[in-house]
Amino acid sequence: MKYKKIVKGKFLKRINRFVAHVEIDGEFHVVHVKNTGRCKELLTDGATVYLEESDNPSRKTKYDLVAVRKGNLLINMDSQAPNKVVGEWLTESCPWGKPTFIKAECTHGDSRFDFYVETEEEKIFVEVKGVTLERDGVVLFPDAPTERGVKHLNGLVKLIDEGYKTAVFFVIQMQGVKYFTPNRETHLEFANALVNAAHAGVEVLAYDCIVQEDGFVINEKVAVKL
Repeated sequence: MKYKKIVKGKFLKRINRFVAHVEIDGEFHVVHVKNTGRCKELLTDGATVYLEESDNPSRKTKYDLVAVRKGNLLINMDSQAPNKVVGEWLTESCPWGKPTFIKAECTHGDSRFDFYVETEEEKIFVEVKGVTLERDGVVLFPDAPTERGVKHLNGLVKLIDEGYKTAVFFVIQMQGVKYFTPNRETHLEFANALVNAAHAGVEVLAYDCIVQEDGFVINEKVAVKL
């Protein structure tokens, strides 16, 4: 996945979930933050950030904040990007066999799942979660309570009873981590739902990514500790 035009900036302040102040080439800018999570450990005073410049003259903000440097890590924090890279990955490297059909944002029952995939032997629903929270090499999800995430996990379990294969795919938006684990401290209900889903047969996948300033791609499988 590639962005069109990336510029480098210095993070100043987050105003709300959607808006931040950033310095770019010595000038002050109001920018759109493409992640509604807390991201407190990422968006720190003076942090180096990377922004995609919009070519839409009618936009209120000219830039989207999409990545940040945290120590030696370059972390993509665009919450829309994981679905894009998983869509590319499924086309090229689907783990369940060559796909004959892929549909994004597929509604089934009272839930909408990120992907529905068919191969010659399987029918699979896939839910994607982007991971940006890192502590001492360990990555965790979520960084804020997510009732929607709990609903999706429970929905994947129900789909198994209907004969489908299901998976939750944690896209770790950085490289070089130790392992993935659910964030019990932040949302115990989600952590418990993930454990229950895994026991019910939902496949739990976690992959890190090769992240560059102008985009990223799925890289290698990461150990999951539930």
